[in-house]
Amino acid sequence: MKTKTANWLAAIPLSAMMGVCVGQAGPSQVGPNPELPKPERGLLPNMVIAEPAPWGDKTPTVPDGYTITAIATDLKIPRQTLILPNGDILVAEGKGGNAPSLKPKDVIAGIIKAQGTSSVKGGDRLTLLRDADGDGTYEVSTFAENLNAPYGLALVDNNLYVANQDAVVRFDYQPGQTKASGPPETVTPLPSAINHHWTKAMTASADGQYLYVGIGSNSNITERGMTAEVDRARIWRINAQTGEHKSYATGLRNPTALTIQPGTDQLWAVVNERDEIGPNLVPDYLTSVQEGAFYGWPYSYWGQNVDERVRPQDPKKVAAAIKPDYSLGSHVAALGVDFSNEAMGAKFANGVFVGEHGSWNRSDPVGYKVVFVPFQDGRPSGDPVDFVGGFRDSDGTTRGRPVGVTVDPKGALIVADDLSNTIWRVTPTQAAQSPQPVAAAQ
Repeated sequence: MKTKTANWLAAIPLSAMMGVCVGQAGPSQVGPNPELPKPERGLLPNMVIAEPAPWGDKTPTVPDGYTITAIATDLKIPRQTLILPNGDILVAEGKGGNAPSLKPKDVIAGIIKAQGTSSVKGGDRLTLLRDADGDGTYEVSTFAENLNAPYGLALVDNNLYVANQDAVVRFDYQPGQTKASGPPETVTPLPSAINHHWTKAMTASADGQYLYVGIGSNSNITERGMTAEVDRARIWRINAQTGEHKSYATGLRNPTALTIQPGTDQLWAVVNERDEIGPNLVPDYLTSVQEGAFYGWPYSYWGQNVDERVRPQDPKKVAAAIKPDYSLGSHVAALGVDFSNEAMGAKFANGVFVGEHGSWNRSDPVGYKVVFVPFQDGRPSGDPVDFVGGFRDSDGTTRGRPVGVTVDPKGALIVADDLSNTIWRVTPTQAAQSPQPVAAAQ
């Protein structure tokens, strides 16, 4: 397998990095009750990332009955997308974060992570994709420029909201518009000092009254002290008109994508959990988000499993921590989530798609794909199904890394790939049949 590591790491004994052999098949870690092994700590976490390679004439893989095409290439770090009412697609492009390294291991981790990312400078813009004549070829134009690492997107009536890394801003939007008519108005600033986790995920409530914004922690596990974590590791609920906000849920280390369950006002999130206690801890997860709930970070994980690295502890907080709904597996780095619909075909009609960006701290990489999590009676039910794969080749190279996933109501899945700077579109090749409930895996 072609992988990159810092050559000078070879001088550090493996036993010093990790106390046990890694790279073996991990415990069963998907679903509502993941296996949680004992924490493993060493001088350094295991850090391996697959070497990037161009797509060439290849494309990602999809299930039988579906086709995938690249509808935009040569973008500048596409992160999240938004389907507009007329079928246009907005793409947020940017790369943020300015957190300084605290320890030598942070420098090493930064080197390893950088080797698995695009060398292109983030666009700090919104790009509009339009298939004007319906021939499958999308025209590409710039909708707005000079943003600050835009990530989350939401449209409410004629208001287009963008979550920059430092603020939620608002553009006036008219149907069919191809370019912003002027600079945006600031709705509310967002916590942005240090910005260890800079992405600001966003979605609107079903009635459009509120915006939900995910704000990640300023560290892996409070290495910068708790004062750096004020208003971090949580989801804000923001009044879309006034900008007034409150903490809606806390203890979520890095909520990287948010969505509302259709037909309800129930908020769902995917969350990236903590690192450096082994290849199989801690599972990233998909969960419904309960108002006022505490999800554990930093004191505990997956409910009330205490993280002994955190001092001082807070037993009352640990006792209040609730379990997430569904484990996606440790270190898969889920960065996108959206609910499916009937137009995606019966097998994939009832559930959510999740974009898994892929691991950097396992000798056996995980993620690097889009999975479908089936639902039954409004809840996750059964094992995830690989839906878009092939981002990592058989030789171990990486051709792409999925981020945002957005379902087009007309029957398409839009996938942002921030390694190859491509937007992919997945569609059924057959007319969608009447959806049937997806049975739980036996």
